[in-house]
Amino acid sequence: VSYTGKEERTTVDLGLLDPNNFRGWSGGSRSKITLSMEDATPGYLPGALPSGYWKLLLGIPNIRENVVSQYEALIFLESEPRVTEFLDTPINTKAGWYHGDLHMHTGNSDGKCLSQSGNKIPCPVYRTVEAAVNRDLDFIAVTEHNATSHANALRELQPAFDEILLVAGREITTFYGHANIFGPTGYIDFRMRDSSAAEATKWMDKVNKLGGIVSINHAGVPSGEDCMGCGWQIKDLPRATITAIEIINGGTLKKTGSSEITYQGWEQWYKMLNNGERITAIGGSDDHSGTADSEVLGSIGSPTTVVFMKELSAKGMIEGIRDGRVYIDIEGNKERFLDFKAKVNNNEAKMGEVLNVNSTKEIQLSVSVKGVDGASLEFVVDGEIESELIQRNNNIKENNHIVWRYDTKPNWILVKVRDKKGNLILVSNPIYFE
Repeated sequence: VSYTGKEERTTVDLGLLDPNNFRGWSGGSRSKITLSMEDATPGYLPGALPSGYWKLLLGIPNIRENVVSQYEALIFLESEPRVTEFLDTPINTKAGWYHGDLHMHTGNSDGKCLSQSGNKIPCPVYRTVEAAVNRDLDFIAVTEHNATSHANALRELQPAFDEILLVAGREITTFYGHANIFGPTGYIDFRMRDSSAAEATKWMDKVNKLGGIVSINHAGVPSGEDCMGCGWQIKDLPRATITAIEIINGGTLKKTGSSEITYQGWEQWYKMLNNGERITAIGGSDDHSGTADSEVLGSIGSPTTVVFMKELSAKGMIEGIRDGRVYIDIEGNKERFLDFKAKVNNNEAKMGEVLNVNSTKEIQLSVSVKGVDGASLEFVVDGEIESELIQRNNNIKENNHIVWRYDTKPNWILVKVRDKKGNLILVSNPIYFE
């Protein structure tokens, strides 16, 4: 809503009535409001948008005698909202590497934290956001189990936390596997009668159609009484249905202390890559407590997913994950950095990209790392460690250039960085070969 005469001290207050109910009032403090089933501008109620006559409530607390002011109301309708942004502009318009956590829960599902008196309570969303800020993250996705109610809290909080991107995700929780979705905030029917691809694609196709992405969660965790439906049982999905996979889950890190045992998603990821799919690896803390402590495995930011984005926005995050220029920092140390490229003649490919190798038997690899003194590099080719490469690179520098000669054309390669003790600390995404 806009109006003239402000220079003459005209003031127009704004409110809204739907055909049945009062939907909110913002007085003179807002000129733009958003309403949807899941979230609304503070001061207004989310919920169904019934058909019929809606009315603007216009209050005129001040207009001078003989002054005429014109007002205009522009109304925009989206029948199927796509990727939801809680601000009209990106948090940061600069392209670059952004650090975040893509898996966490609040009191809108099963997140618990302590009240003033020390009792466990459903954890409010602001606690999780504050914890992410304290961990110096650039973005988080709050991923409640099937619920959409957290979107309203995130819309309210985003203007106050204007240096960290808040994304309303969801953990679609079925009896045949769990998957995070990022982008849409509208209801997604998660009910599945069996583990067939036909059942799964009913909701996955809708997410993709709306501009969102689907990411498999904790794929290595077995299903059973300890975690019903946690293991991934869905097979034979059409290619490009799944965009990403959580290969390192903080909840499993917390229980086992290891980022490499079978309870993580490595085996599932390698299998998908070897089947010709181009799936981006990500990590997520799976935090349920609204806390951030760099010393505690599985707290917010452990692990951290680092995404190269064209801008810091929900769309920028989704596009960055789709592009695959992403690496995982298991401990969430912002001093550390990893980038990986491959080159044949004048053709170069970054993580997530495809390099045409033609008939060549030699590829130039470039690995850039920071904050990893005394560490070593380990290259994985088509799911197996390339022993020739690891033997050459026990003491790495900031910029490492390696000539890789091979006999059989590979399909993909990625790099892992290990600390002095051999612990995994950084993981790249693959470069693909054709």
